[in-house]
Amino acid sequence: MHFDWTFLVRVSVLALPAMLLMALHGTVAQASAPSAPLEKLSGRRIFFGHQSVGGNILDGVKALPNSAQGVVPRVVEVQSPTESLAPGTLAHAMVGQNEKPESKIADFERLMDAGLAKSTDVAFFKFCYIDINGATDTRALFEKYRVAMEGLKARHPGTTFVHVTAPLTTVQRGAKAWLKELLGRPVWGVAENVQRETFNELMRKTYADKEPLFDLARLESTAPDGSRETYELNGQTWPAMVPGYSDDGGHLNAAAQKRLATELLNFLAGLPAPVVQPPIPAVQATP
Repeated sequence: MHFDWTFLVRVSVLALPAMLLMALHGTVAQASAPSAPLEKLSGRRIFFGHQSVGGNILDGVKALPNSAQGVVPRVVEVQSPTESLAPGTLAHAMVGQNEKPESKIADFERLMDAGLAKSTDVAFFKFCYIDINGATDTRALFEKYRVAMEGLKARHPGTTFVHVTAPLTTVQRGAKAWLKELLGRPVWGVAENVQRETFNELMRKTYADKEPLFDLARLESTAPDGSRETYELNGQTWPAMVPGYSDDGGHLNAAAQKRLATELLNFLAGLPAPVVQPPIPAVQATP
C-alpha cells in the first residue's frame, strides 16, 4: 500500500498554526491569572484608597478570571467608613485630591479612624503620578506620610497597613523631546520621574524587608522580559514607565491593568496574617 506523504504534509501545514495559536493562548491566559494561592484572600477584608491609576488596577482585577489558585476577590466601593465589609472583598474608595498628596494622607487617616479599620484586615492607599512634580519636596512629603502611618499602626494594631511606591510616567522621546532640549524647555516626564523615584527610594529604605511594600513603580518600569525602562539625566540613570503599558503616558492600558492586578493579588495573597497584641491589663488600685 502506498502512503500519501503529501497528504500528511498538507494536514501538518494546516494544523500546526492552530496548535501553536492554542499553545500561545494558553500561555497568555496562564500568565494573566494569579500564580499565588488566593485562599487567604477569600477570608480577608481589604481596603484600597486611590484615584485614577488605582482605578486602572481595579479594572484589571475585575477582568481577571478565577483559576485553580482560587477566586478573585470581589471589588466593591465603600460608601461609608462605618459599613461592614465581607471576607473576600477588595473594597475601595477615592481618597483626597490629585495634585494635593497631603489631602490623600489626611483622607485615608480619616476613613481608618472613623471606623473602616475595624472592618479591614489589610488597608493601603497610593499616591498618583500627578501628585509629585519636578518641584515637590519629596522628603517633607515622605515624612508626613511616615508619621501618619506610624499613628495608624499604633491606633489600629489589628490592621496590616501596606505601603505603595508612587507610580511613574513614560518619558517623552524623539524629535519633540530633542527640540525641547534644544530650546531649553522641560521634557515631559524627565524631572517628574526623578522626584517620584527620590520619594520611592525613601519608601524602600524605610519599609523594604521590614513592612509590606508593594513596589508599583518598579513593576511599571519593568518590561515583561525583565528589562528595565530607564533614561539618563546628568550622568544618572532613572526609571520610567514602560511605553507599552500606557496609551497616554500615565494611565495603564488594558494589558498593563491585568498584569499589575495579577501582581497585586499575588502580593496580597502572600501577606502573613496580622499579629494582634493582647490588650495590656489595667492596673488595679491598691486599697
